[in-house]
Amino acid sequence: MAAIAFNAVPHPQPDSGAFAKQSAMVMSEPKPDFQSLDPDIVSEAIPAFFIGRNRAGFWVARDARGRVGGIFLLKGFAVDFANAQSRPARCALIFPSTPVELDINNHGNPVIAALAQLTALARRFLRFAT
Repeated sequence: MAAIAFNAVPHPQPDSGAFAKQSAMVMSEPKPDFQSLDPDIVSEAIPAFFIGRNRAGFWVARDARGRVGGIFLLKGFAVDFANAQSRPARCALIFPSTPVELDINNHGNPVIAALAQLTALARRFLRFAT
């Protein structure tokens, strides 16, 4: 299994609301560039997954091609998800230095996705109340 440090340049995103779908989180904060990876680092034949924390502190695993991803409570669960999705082969793991927000449907833990939504609502309420 390979681990690659990935420093992404933040790209401003239009603010389209906190969530586009109930199970997919869409944030307007800068996020890693999920575009193609440098072929000198990772071959197209090797599945690659971005693994990192989102703004709420939960772990996100997302396929570099945007086919599958999920939100998890622990880093180990995110790594296990990435390995399971790339079976029978292993995958390359990329740990971005910026927060990773899930921008596709959540195939991870649905309870954690709901908890992330409640956390975001609570933060908004606290900002409004103070």
